[in-house]
Amino acid sequence: MNVLILGGGGREHAIGHKTAQSKNLKNLFFMPGNAGTAAVGKNIPGSPEDFEGVKKQIIDYEIDMVIVGPEAPLVAGVTNFIKSDAQIKNTLVIGPEKAAAQLEGSKDFAKQFMKRHQIPTAAYQTFSAGEYDQAAAFLKTLRPPYVLKADGLAAGKGVLIINNYEEACKELNEMLKGKFGEASGKVVIEEFLNGIELSVFVLTDGKDYVLLPEAKDYKRIKEGDKGLNTGGMGAVSPVKFADCDFMNKVKQQIIEPTLTGLMKDKMPYTGFIFFGLMNVNGDPYVIEYNVRMGDPETEVVLPRIKADLLDLFEGAATGDLVNRKYSHHSDYAVTVMLVSKGYPEAYEKGKEITGIKEAEQKHLVFHAGTKEENGKVLSNGGRVIAVTGMAGALDDAVSCAYDGVAQIDFEGVTFRRDIGADLR
Repeated sequence: MNVLILGGGGREHAIGHKTAQSKNLKNLFFMPGNAGTAAVGKNIPGSPEDFEGVKKQIIDYEIDMVIVGPEAPLVAGVTNFIKSDAQIKNTLVIGPEKAAAQLEGSKDFAKQFMKRHQIPTAAYQTFSAGEYDQAAAFLKTLRPPYVLKADGLAAGKGVLIINNYEEACKELNEMLKGKFGEASGKVVIEEFLNGIELSVFVLTDGKDYVLLPEAKDYKRIKEGDKGLNTGGMGAVSPVKFADCDFMNKVKQQIIEPTLTGLMKDKMPYTGFIFFGLMNVNGDPYVIEYNVRMGDPETEVVLPRIKADLLDLFEGAATGDLVNRKYSHHSDYAVTVMLVSKGYPEAYEKGKEITGIKEAEQKHLVFHAGTKEENGKVLSNGGRVIAVTGMAGALDDAVSCAYDGVAQIDFEGVTFRRDIGADLR
């Protein structure tokens, strides 16, 4: 099977790394990929949001399956495009159609979906530009901290949690005036849920699903969960508080009602669903949906899977997931993200990265924002490298990950030193 993975980050490298282990794989391609994906497949220049460009590669490389890594092309309708084009409509696609992708593309859409299908989530209201006074009045009815969410896609940075009412009003005004561009043309204001956050993932064909290992990620730039929100500074899997009782509640109250709701709303779904959850006194609440795997959670979830990932993908894409074999390791996986100085604000690119080959001897190294130039690997993004360590015990997995981190260096390299510390 010839497979094309759209995207060029750590998530796509991790998906490619696992897909490359399949006996059913013939050739693996990435568009656009990075310096790491070039080692497991062929990189193709281009953007996943250039649908005509994607079509050309599907035809030129006789692609049998497209796996869509990031959310933007899904929200823009890449799956619909492929399925409706006479020349490429038989290509299997891992990723939902545009209507269902609104679960991530619009937080207001997602909240309405949850309310309609009685899926537990925080109380909320949505406000548009011109409704600042009403929004500020609603804020006043809530207890701090205040949760403000840009309605649209904001690269993981559109959620603000603020303790002070005046500051919340100031940020609300800036968001409605375009702080996050079109993404904050509408703002969802939510009740704050006091609990422990975790991420749960399924792969589904729209009716049946495989429950993948859960994970906890670390969004803030600084130790102790301080500083600005980022796309993710690290992750741990499994999460010890996600015990059988809790996960049964997740299945019964969240996963299965979500799939039933998608069918009731006539939104066929193929691919991953990411449930961002809050554990509030043992009860799960949905914070957000994503319609793809998380990053950096993918870098700890997929290494724990024993099953043939490409076989699972084929089962999902053909409606035959229930007949595919699945299992995962009990080992812990911990990933630490190395980022550029200044991230998540302005940062530099083009810094030479050393020590990758040495770290790869005993660790999994996933490239997030890299490129190869004149035989050297250079930084090419805010998040640059994810190093994953695995071991039977959490402490050992943490130590393994940080041993790998110590071997990699580039000018201005920054990382959190407390990934997993709160779970130990």
